[in-house]
Amino acid sequence: MTAASSFPFKQYAEPAGRHVSLGRALRFILWLLPTGVGTLIAALVTPPVLAPFGGAAAILLAILWGIIASGIRVAAQWERGVVLRLGKFRAVKGPGIMYIIPFIEYVRFVDLRILALNIPKQKVITKDNVPAEIDGVLFFLVSDAEKAVIRIQDYQFAIAQYAQASLRDVVGGMSLDELLAERHQIQQQVGAVVEERIREWGVHVDSIRMLDIEMPEDLKRMMSRQASAEREKRATITKAEGDKIAAVNLAAAAATMLASPGAMQLRTLQTIDGLGPSPSNTVILLPAELSEAARALGLMLAGKKPA
Repeated sequence: MTAASSFPFKQYAEPAGRHVSLGRALRFILWLLPTGVGTLIAALVTPPVLAPFGGAAAILLAILWGIIASGIRVAAQWERGVVLRLGKFRAVKGPGIMYIIPFIEYVRFVDLRILALNIPKQKVITKDNVPAEIDGVLFFLVSDAEKAVIRIQDYQFAIAQYAQASLRDVVGGMSLDELLAERHQIQQQVGAVVEERIREWGVHVDSIRMLDIEMPEDLKRMMSRQASAEREKRATITKAEGDKIAAVNLAAAAATMLASPGAMQLRTLQTIDGLGPSPSNTVILLPAELSEAARALGLMLAGKKPA
């Protein structure tokens, strides 16, 4: 089993809940202790004749105290509570213990930490009409809890939709080569577009990162052939430039040897020395004067005067 078949799907971190109730245990304790103590005292003090009335009173007091204690809330260090009183904005409270008047006030907790939001895979068409699929991740945080609750219904859903639309718009104005080469520029441009719009919602974009860019298989094969052709072209040009430089150096060496009669003899001796002692190499040495005499004889037979 290959690695690709073992993990057929991408794995993303599960998003945390909107709010973890930290005051539930505190409300229960504040309700249980006075109610239990009051019930115990009433049972000891109340005469047997008035016991039914005392029990009903104790139950009524327990209900009323439970309603009063239900207004206790606790916000974590990274949370703020937006309080509405009879539908109107009252204040932003937290972190720590706060009291919300039951049936009159309502609180909604907002997470101020940096949140990660997945941008689902988007099908886009580049400027040169090439289809591609892109997904990414958006990092953002709430900078103003009041605006995030009052200005927009669900800021996380709204940001996700706006980021998807902005990603399609930005990529649609670029060619395929720009899409593959300018990932950082695309991320910055999409982040600027989203930031400009959601600033009014009390939300700030930390960064946007593109994860994968998927293209059709036939296009991938053509790009691979193009890359191979480019590499072959560079190799041929490099070899041709090397041959050119070698030819120039050989021409200069030949001119130097022609100007110095002993240089050719030294070069010959160096070549013979480079062969090394080996049974497979058979070297026959002839005097250099013999070659000069043969050359002069050939010139005389041709009717030319030796130089």
